[in-house]
Amino acid sequence: MFDDMKASYSVKLSRIIERTGLRNLTENINTEKILIRETDINRPALQLAGFFDNFDNHRVQIIGNVEYSYISKVYEDQGAEMIEKIFQQGIPCLVYCRNLQPSQQIIDLGEKYNIPVLSSPQETSAFTVKLIYVLTEELAPRISIHGVLVDVYGEGVLIIGESGIGKSEAALELIKRGHRLVSDDVVEIKRVGDNRLIGSAPEITRYFIELRGIGIIDVKTLFGVESVKESQRINLVVKLEEWDREKEYDRLGLEEKYTEFLGEKLVCHSIPIRPGRNLAIIVESAAVNYRQKKMGYNAAHELYRRVTGNLQRKREED
Repeated sequence: MFDDMKASYSVKLSRIIERTGLRNLTENINTEKILIRETDINRPALQLAGFFDNFDNHRVQIIGNVEYSYISKVYEDQGAEMIEKIFQQGIPCLVYCRNLQPSQQIIDLGEKYNIPVLSSPQETSAFTVKLIYVLTEELAPRISIHGVLVDVYGEGVLIIGESGIGKSEAALELIKRGHRLVSDDVVEIKRVGDNRLIGSAPEITRYFIELRGIGIIDVKTLFGVESVKESQRINLVVKLEEWDREKEYDRLGLEEKYTEFLGEKLVCHSIPIRPGRNLAIIVESAAVNYRQKKMGYNAAHELYRRVTGNLQRKREED
């Protein structure tokens, strides 16, 4: 299912160039219009020998030291003829690692076929790892939800609930207490790798908070750059809801409750809202308690152990 979702996304080559520090040797080509849709890459080996069966022309093609040495020794024209055959397959781009310099003839062929020829100073293996990571993140399955994402003691806390219930106000109080805002109102969630959900803000609303009765405030300007963060892994969900006298709320927390985004389960706490409750402190406590549990300590289980131990001792005394 997620492979199908991933296939519907694309990223501009210009974005990949920016994130990986590539240099464009074919400056006349507009990389804004070239889209990458594959997270896998390819180092042409058999293709340099003329074998193109099962060749995936949608992948970024990478030339390392081995490929460069091969075409330099085998082809008198420094591989221009064979590189042209690769260009004819309609690849998105060709990357030379280790600052290896393609011939001017290959650069001209890139411009002829509108295929960027790029250069990286990194070693081939290091660049490949970085590129796959960037592509995996940029092409990850994603959704947008209504909520607020804050970094509390290093834990990504996603605050959700009905409109007007106080999510933004809680986030503002957390910011004043030294925590960091990731996104207000709309949170874009990406599923990166097997089990990581990364949240970020849409570029147009990044670092802004909407407060009813006041309007829009710029958190970065008011509280400084240390009060905001561009993205954060989501670890915990806090759901704010109106207090319901008829509903029984969990008072011990012996059993975790979960909510699901993009097929990944996240611990979810439902917090009933009543006048006088300090939401920021509650969210802070939830984050710290979550961290304790990750470190192997569960306060609810400890209390249960003490109570059952006390009852056992009383039975033995009787």
